[in-house]
Amino acid sequence: MFKKILFATSATEICDHAARVAFNLAKQYSAELTVFHVLGVPSRGYSQTVVDLKTGEKIEVDDDYQAWVLEELKVHYTKQLAEKPDTHMDVVVGWPHREILRKARDLQPDLIVMGNSAGSEDSAVLQNLVSGTTLHRVIKAAACPVMVVARTAASFWGGISNVVFSTDFSKISDTAFDFACATAKAVNGELHLFHPVDISTAHMGTPLAQDVIEKQIREARQRMRGRYVSKLDDFKDYSVEAWEGIPYVEVVKYAREQQADLLVLGHDTIPSSSEEERLKSDIEQIMVRANCPVVVLKRAPIKKS
Repeated sequence: MFKKILFATSATEICDHAARVAFNLAKQYSAELTVFHVLGVPSRGYSQTVVDLKTGEKIEVDDDYQAWVLEELKVHYTKQLAEKPDTHMDVVVGWPHREILRKARDLQPDLIVMGNSAGSEDSAVLQNLVSGTTLHRVIKAAACPVMVVARTAASFWGGISNVVFSTDFSKISDTAFDFACATAKAVNGELHLFHPVDISTAHMGTPLAQDVIEKQIREARQRMRGRYVSKLDDFKDYSVEAWEGIPYVEVVKYAREQQADLLVLGHDTIPSSSEEERLKSDIEQIMVRANCPVVVLKRAPIKKS
């Protein structure tokens, strides 16, 4: 299912959850795994002085220092490398999201795996430059699915067997469905289709009557059956469900109830000139709270020849 996996790491405990999943996936599917680390951000222009993403200190980077960081990266993942010695390791200098996307363009992986340090007490430099802005920018621009592993609970799994797909019926959700469906079929697992009916007063303005809520739930189930079930062909291990509530809460609850090994979402951003544009709050909350890995698709993966 996966032939190439790119694991982008800060080389700290923040990404250990994601590392566990990335290495497990690579072993399970005999995939080529690349562990990629951006060690620092150039302080100005083409200067050799960079801001270290772990400490926030300015450091003069030469070939020897870069080689030392690479060895430190290997030490950090000693246990994992012992089980998958053919793993590629790479360390570069630059802005993390740009370098990760550049590496992805070169490798053309089937999947990018990243951690998310939401709630972490690590340094502000690492929090802001690596996990926050970088994660969101990579998701928005990546040509392949991005898997986010934010919590310890999300990394303790035995592989993929239960896939939950949550839809908002947007065009990108159709792409996310294709990925979720292909994954469930490839692992001979179960596929659970879900739609959260948003009844929050902040979204709707005023509380909805229960009859209206139940009508929207019925319509959502019918819409999923017409839009997605018709594409399942002879695949029988699926379910269709819709609940009312706060969307991110219901998606996380549903994935937990189904004991999901993987949660798949589509994400469609509104064009903005702001460089600090964040993902929709529901998507962000799901990534932070889910107790399984979350795959987010911004656009259809590029088909390889």
